[in-house]
Amino acid sequence: QVQLAESGGGLVQTGASLNLSCVVSGRAVNDYAMGWFRQAPGKEREFVVGIRRNGGSTYYADSAKGRFTISKDNAKNTVYLQMNRLNAEDTAVYYCAADPNLSTVVRGWRYWGQGTQVTVSA
Repeated sequence: QVQLAESGGGLVQTGASLNLSCVVSGRAVNDYAMGWFRQAPGKEREFVVGIRRNGGSTYYADSAKGRFTISKDNAKNTVYLQMNRLNAEDTAVYYCAADPNLSTVVRGWRYWGQGTQVTVSA
């Protein structure tokens, strides 16, 4: 019933910015903790950032602190990931996820989007 759809990825140069979007269908975005993960080729899916329910606190991975920002627009049922000062290490498929509670592990999230590709050239 709950569906997530990411968009906004693309090919950019080192130092550029991107703003990813995740539209939530079937439930209000504020009913769930929301998170962003990423997965590079040959690597495990890793946590980037999450936000707790009802405008709760955020939690960022070290790789995202100071460069990435998670935000929500409740009226649009959309969560965003603003990414600044991108580098090659950020190249990955980015996924949004939803769950009643925030966690930093893949198994802790019930619903997932299909992913959007972010490629950063050197």
